[in-house]
Amino acid sequence: MATSKEFHDYIVDNMQKAGDVSTRKMMGEYCVYYRGKLIGNICDNCLFLKPVDSVLRRLPEADRAYPYEGSKTMMVVMEDVENTEMLTELLKEMYQELPEPKKKKALP
Repeated sequence: MATSKEFHDYIVDNMQKAGDVSTRKMMGEYCVYYRGKLIGNICDNCLFLKPVDSVLRRLPEADRAYPYEGSKTMMVVMEDVENTEMLTELLKEMYQELPEPKKKKALP
């Protein structure tokens, strides 16, 4: 089941309070970026976050699931997306933990 545009917009609106949040549509689902770093996915009308230390520490009871068949990483399902204060703090902590995006090589 693909994520609805309404759910996508709802999640992004709540996350925008943290700052620079963007998404990239891929096969009916979305990759979610914070300040250019991939932080998770929106799949099947659920927000999945990468299981970095800050997420696991702040959301120890959150469900774990694979966002799509064949995904390599088990993600944390974020349910309390209306708690924008906590979400903002979490995204800022995640940003510090995640690696810088790989630079794309210029074509000759």
